[in-house]
Amino acid sequence: QVQLVESGGGLVQAGGSLTLPCLASGLTFDLRTIGWFRQVPGKEREGVSCIRWNGDSTLYEDSVKGRFTISRDNAKNTLYLQMNSLKPEDTAMYFCAADRLAYGLAPDAYTYWGQGTQVTVSS
Repeated sequence: QVQLVESGGGLVQAGGSLTLPCLASGLTFDLRTIGWFRQVPGKEREGVSCIRWNGDSTLYEDSVKGRFTISRDNAKNTLYLQMNSLKPEDTAMYFCAADRLAYGLAPDAYTYWGQGTQVTVSS
């Protein structure tokens, strides 16, 4: 089993920045991918970005390219999402997810999920 705990959410003005950490624990040694997803009430969960657990390959959803950066620190078992130039449309619950087989931004492919952290961007 893998446990994921997100933090770092909050209220920020448009144009501001936030960094979301996700601490992974448990059987993380054979994970393939870890990533960030977000969901707005009434809408489907969408992929934001993902990174290979033991590599440098990354993917980004088009609307966040150039503004968000995903990174991880394996020594600390922590995934990060640096979010710059935030927009009101980035407002959502952000989830960390991981999987031993999946690679990509399709939420249904991921097995392990955190509880989420709320990000609210005011205009």
